[in-house]
Amino acid sequence: MELSKLIAKDLLSIKAVFFRPDEPFTWASGIKSPVYCDNRLTLTSPEVRSDVENGLVQLIRENYPGAEVLMGTSTAGIAHAAICGHIMGLPMGYVRSGAKDHGRQNQIEGRLLPGQKVVVVEDLISTAGSVLEVVQVLREAGAEVLGVVSIFTYGMKKGLERLAAANVKNVSLTNFDEIAKAAAEEGYIAQSDIARLIAFRDDPSDESWITK
Repeated sequence: MELSKLIAKDLLSIKAVFFRPDEPFTWASGIKSPVYCDNRLTLTSPEVRSDVENGLVQLIRENYPGAEVLMGTSTAGIAHAAICGHIMGLPMGYVRSGAKDHGRQNQIEGRLLPGQKVVVVEDLISTAGSVLEVVQVLREAGAEVLGVVSIFTYGMKKGLERLAAANVKNVSLTNFDEIAKAAAEEGYIAQSDIARLIAFRDDPSDESWITK
């Protein structure tokens, strides 16, 4: 089975990605969303976790063969970076959302030398704001950021534009369109709901998809 389809089915099976187009969730930003994502659930399912980590390793080897260090995003990317680093025999660390206010006041945890080739490990990308902050911190520390690997991406226009503007490549195991398609195939949603989901993805601020 194609990797993106396998991961989509995995995430749906453990409700790490859960669709509810008729009863939308409300994000912290106030946006109504037909989808709920909690990829931390992949860590509590050994079979799915194995698929995810082996998949991320495959993406790193295929897209960033020169990787020397894996850096997880805080906090969701830390465990995935650690497991992938163990499989690949690579050092790992993570980037805090802000510098510590005690001790050495580190924002980057783990050893990172200027010029080292880094791959950022993230769980989910929507508007890409948080992962780009991590990339910026690493670049300021002298790292050569080869790019990002993630479990799932929405493919939102804002996120794609931000990544392009910052010259950052992202490769995801699966994406919103793939999961919507798999959800319809598996009977989690109606086939007619796919268009509504894609309308949300294309413009989250336009709530007309709710009444369609």
